[in-house]
Amino acid sequence: MYDFVVVGVGPAGARFSRRAAEAGYDVLALEKGEVGTPLACSGHVSTDIWEYVPAGAKARLLQNRVYGANFRVGGPDSDPNLFYKTEEISNVIDRVELDRTLAEAAREAGADVREGHAVTAVEEHADRVTVAASAGGERREFEAKMVAGCDGPVSRVRREVGLPEPAETLHGVLAFDDDADFGDHVDVHLTVPRFFAWRIPRGDAGVEYGLAAPPGKEVTALFDRLTATYGVETDRFCSGAIPIGPPETVTTRRAFLVGDAAAQTKPFTGGGILYGMTAADCAVRTIDPARPRTLAAYERAWRAELETEIRLGHLVRRAYSLPKPVQRAGLRALSGEIGVHMDRPSSLFSKEHLRTVLSSFIR
Repeated sequence: MYDFVVVGVGPAGARFSRRAAEAGYDVLALEKGEVGTPLACSGHVSTDIWEYVPAGAKARLLQNRVYGANFRVGGPDSDPNLFYKTEEISNVIDRVELDRTLAEAAREAGADVREGHAVTAVEEHADRVTVAASAGGERREFEAKMVAGCDGPVSRVRREVGLPEPAETLHGVLAFDDDADFGDHVDVHLTVPRFFAWRIPRGDAGVEYGLAAPPGKEVTALFDRLTATYGVETDRFCSGAIPIGPPETVTTRRAFLVGDAAAQTKPFTGGGILYGMTAADCAVRTIDPARPRTLAAYERAWRAELETEIRLGHLVRRAYSLPKPVQRAGLRALSGEIGVHMDRPSSLFSKEHLRTVLSSFIR
């Protein structure tokens, strides 16, 4: 019997598998297809990402450095409002290779990572869980003391154990233009209902265009409008769900959710790589698979780490729906050098940011 069966080997699942194996637990990690595919989200992340990947991986993963963002209320011809730092704010990375790197780190730590295993059922018992999976046309069954649902926004584990759904699910799309672009600013367009569209220069890997919108909106038409205003044709079109708003609980007696499955994402961008890996570390620190009551400690720990940032992120997102004249006035007033961290809305109220804003007014 395993200590943990981990379902899903994206960043959250791979991080949990690695750290749990390093802690001495017997870990089986199942990925329904090939790790890293299909691509489902952007690779624009804060520089904190390098704290979570093995030493030496940066040279292989890094595609571009970003120092700021141009916010626009209209298309690319509308007036830009630049928010920037003198040091890099974020990095653009190879998203597929990130997943593969994290999965390999889990393997090297001792986790049994298996690709091509699509989980079909999860059943909780008083003393264990059983996880059924389809692999190569055959049904296989595994037993563990606990199961970790790290299987994304449309989580099979979440449904199987009866945990509640995220508060909201957005529809995200992205595609790529192959022309190299080493620009050091991203473009953000507040032209999508209740969210935004973006353009991210990815160095030699080209340019990424994307957007997210609530269900029911014509995301394909919105995306076509975005790329048409830039005059580009894109390929490698990707589409996926973006969960927003964690449910009241992400644990049962012997199951717990981590990452997108738990909607541990940033409400103002939809990104969840760093939040998911932060929650994975909380899980390893607090959960003892032989003691189901420790799952309550995981609930407290990850919320203590992320709940304030998520709550403030919801407030930031509300600005996307303000009337256009208010948005323009606010962007003009606040643009310039900033001292914020892209994963932490609380940094809007930090001494560093306030000093930076005040100094820009003095200049």
